[in-house]
Amino acid sequence: MQNEAKLFVVATPIGNLEDMSPRAVAVLKEVELIAAEDTRHSKRLMQHFGVATPLTSHHDFSSAAEVQRLLDALVAGSSIALISDAGTPLIADPGYQLVAGARALGIEVLPIPGPSALVAALSVSGIACDRFRFEGFLPAKSAQRRKRLEALAHEQASVVFYESPHRIAASLGDIAAVFSATPERRIFVARELTKKFESHFLGSVVEAAAWVGADENNARGEFVLVLEGAKEEGDEQQDALLRAVEIARKLAQELSMKRAVALAAELTGARKNALYALMLEESD
Repeated sequence: MQNEAKLFVVATPIGNLEDMSPRAVAVLKEVELIAAEDTRHSKRLMQHFGVATPLTSHHDFSSAAEVQRLLDALVAGSSIALISDAGTPLIADPGYQLVAGARALGIEVLPIPGPSALVAALSVSGIACDRFRFEGFLPAKSAQRRKRLEALAHEQASVVFYESPHRIAASLGDIAAVFSATPERRIFVARELTKKFESHFLGSVVEAAAWVGADENNARGEFVLVLEGAKEEGDEQQDALLRAVEIARKLAQELSMKRAVALAAELTGARKNALYALMLEESD
């Protein structure tokens, strides 16, 4: 007889309890067991929604034997819901070994979609999100963090990070330092998404580091960072050329065109010949 037990991967609110879906509540009530990252935290959530299903612990430090215990329960016919402390499980949260194990055993694994800090931040960032790369948490130590950031310097997709309150200032400082060659590169900082003191910041990597340092409240809470992707070389050259034209126009009011073009090209890195040709076109 086919085993009808299922493993449900259930998203829970990242702050605002009204984001809990009716389907999620129904599944949590119907399964035989809920595997939770922190049972103390999840117990309060279950009480709020009137869910009486037994809770068991499943976190990053769960042993192979503990994972096997849950797999054995699935094989025996008990359906299980997997939840994390907040958001969608497995997105920088535990659960991979359980899901992979269930798949290997032919157990059906079903998503109960809902809140995700990653998707929520991307959707309101104002930064391109048609392509993005999720990096989770950056390394805790500055040297390793900068090394990781340097490896991402030429990534053209937007890059998303999670960060904690006690490291946010240091991480934004390292981001500003690593991307000092392109200080205009934008970053979106989402703080305490869906919670009472939610706040957002969109600006350059340098401005973001200053924003966090300007008010101690800006460094409190949980953070999602969306870093703008690197521009293609052709785009960077075009942007430099446009900036150079603006500068050359102003300089040409006091200097010869040749001198204005030379200074603007030096300041922006634009190609002098291309800049001179554009300036000649404008003067015709």
